Amino acid sequence: MDFTNYKTDGFYDELLEESGHARAGAAHVVKRISEMPFDELLQRQRAAEAALLQMGITFAVYGDKSGTEKIFPFDIIPRIIEAKDWAYLEKGLKQRIHALNLFITDVYNDGKILKDKVIPADLIKTAKTYRPQLEGFTPPRGIWAHVTGTDLVRDSDGQFYVLEDNMRCPSGVSYVLENRHVLKRTFPLAFAAGHVRPVDEYPNRLLETLQYLAPDTLASPRVVTLTPGVYNSAYFEHSFLSQQMGIPLVEGPDLVVKDGYVMMRTTKGYERADVIYRRVDDDFLDPKVFREDSLLGVPGIMEVYKAGRVALANAPGGGIADDKAVYAYVPKIIKYYLGEEAILPNVPTFVCDEEKDCKHVIENIEKMVVKAANESGGYGMLVGPHSSKEQCDEFRLKVAQNPRNYIAQPMVALSRAPVIVDDHFEGRHVDLRPYVLYGKDIYVLPGGLTRVALKKGSVVVNSSQGGGSKDTWVLGGPSSNGKPTDVDAGKH
Repeated sequence: MDFTNYKTDGFYDELLEESGHARAGAAHVVKRISEMPFDELLQRQRAAEAALLQMGITFAVYGDKSGTEKIFPFDIIPRIIEAKDWAYLEKGLKQRIHALNLFITDVYNDGKILKDKVIPADLIKTAKTYRPQLEGFTPPRGIWAHVTGTDLVRDSDGQFYVLEDNMRCPSGVSYVLENRHVLKRTFPLAFAAGHVRPVDEYPNRLLETLQYLAPDTLASPRVVTLTPGVYNSAYFEHSFLSQQMGIPLVEGPDLVVKDGYVMMRTTKGYERADVIYRRVDDDFLDPKVFREDSLLGVPGIMEVYKAGRVALANAPGGGIADDKAVYAYVPKIIKYYLGEEAILPNVPTFVCDEEKDCKHVIENIEKMVVKAANESGGYGMLVGPHSSKEQCDEFRLKVAQNPRNYIAQPMVALSRAPVIVDDHFEGRHVDLRPYVLYGKDIYVLPGGLTRVALKKGSVVVNSSQGGGSKDTWVLGGPSSNGKPTDVDAGKH
C-alpha cells in the first residue's frame, strides 16, 4: 500500500513533501509502509486496536447502541519529528514553563508585572482561575506547575506555534506510553531503523519530580495520587500512572487531616501522605476553602499545605496561567522575567477584553476561531469559517455581552498527517501536546500526544469531539544541550 495518490492539498504534511516524496526523517517509515500489502497493514491496525482494548484504554460513549466502552481511536501511521525540530521545541518549552512559573509566583505575591502594567491587573483579578486564597503564598521549591502539557500546532510554512498552555495536570500522557507500547510491536523494523527516542522513563521521571517537592527532612516521602474516582473521564490515566509509579491511588474519603498532617487510611491504620499528585480541580480540593459542597476533596488540606506539611502537584492557583486571555501576554511575560524573546511564538491573538480587539473580532468573526477563556476539550469555541451565519451571530452576541471571557485567533492551516481510510491514505489535521515535568530541573518527554481530527476537514482534535491519536516518534540526535540523546532502537 503506497502513497502514490496521496494529496497534501496545500497543507504542511508531517510525513510527505508536496512533491509526494518522503520528508528526510520519515523516509524509512514511508518506505516500509509502502512495501507492505494493504491487507497486512489493515491486519496490523486491527491488532493494535485489539491490544489497546485489552489494555483497557477505553472511554465512555453514553447512548451509543454498540456499547458504552470504545477504544480511544488510534491510527498506526506514526508522526515523525526530526532531531533538530525537537531540539528547538524542547528549548522553547523549557523557556516558556520557566517564565510562567515566575509569573504565577509574582502574581500571588508582589505583583510587579501588574504594577508595571505589562499585563492589565483587571485581567488577572477577574480570571475564573485566580485564587485569592493563595495570595502571599509560594509553594515548595517555588514551583507551581510541576506537570504541564503545552498544545502546539504547525502552520502551512512548517513553523510551530503554541496554541495554549495547560498548567493544571493535563491528561493524555498515558496514551503516549500505551501507544508507544503497541506501535513498537506493530512496526518493529521501522522503529529500530528510525532510532526513536524512548518515552517509557516518564513514570520514573514523574515520581522523581513529585518526591523532590517533599521536605528535605524526609528520607522516603510517601507519594499518593488523588483521583475524583472511577467516573472521571481520565480515571484510566490516574490508575495507570499510579501503578507505573508504584504509589497508592486514593480518593478524597481515603485521606483525612489529623494532628496537622494529611493522613491516609490503610488496613494497618493511618499513614502520612507527604506529596499528593492531585487530579482533582482546585474548586473541589478543600470544601473549607473552595466549594463547600465538594465531596471529592479533603477538608482542611489547604491549611496543612500552607503550613508546609504536605506538597501538592500541581499547586492550587497555577491555573491563572491557563487563562486564554493571559496566554496572549506570554511573549511579554517571557521578556519581562527572562529578558529574552519567546523562542516559540504564539498564534496571533485578539483579547476581546480590549475594546479595539473586541470590535475587530465582532466585525470579522466569520474568519476567526473564537474561544472561551476558561473552557477546554473543544467546548465553548466557534470555528468561524466552518460555522453557519446563525452560529456566528450567536457568538457575536456572547462576545459583546461578556468580552472578558473570549479571545479570537485567525484560522491556522493545521499541519496534516496520513491516516488509513478504507483502502487508502488521507490527510487529517493534527496537533501536538508535549509533556513537561518541572522538579529539580525541567524535563520534556521526547514526543508527546499527537491528536488527530479524524473527521474529514475538521480541525478539532479533542477526543471529546471525535478526535484520535498517533504515536509520535522523535528521532535520535543532539539534544538542546548538545549531548547525544538516548534512542529506543532495538528495544522491542
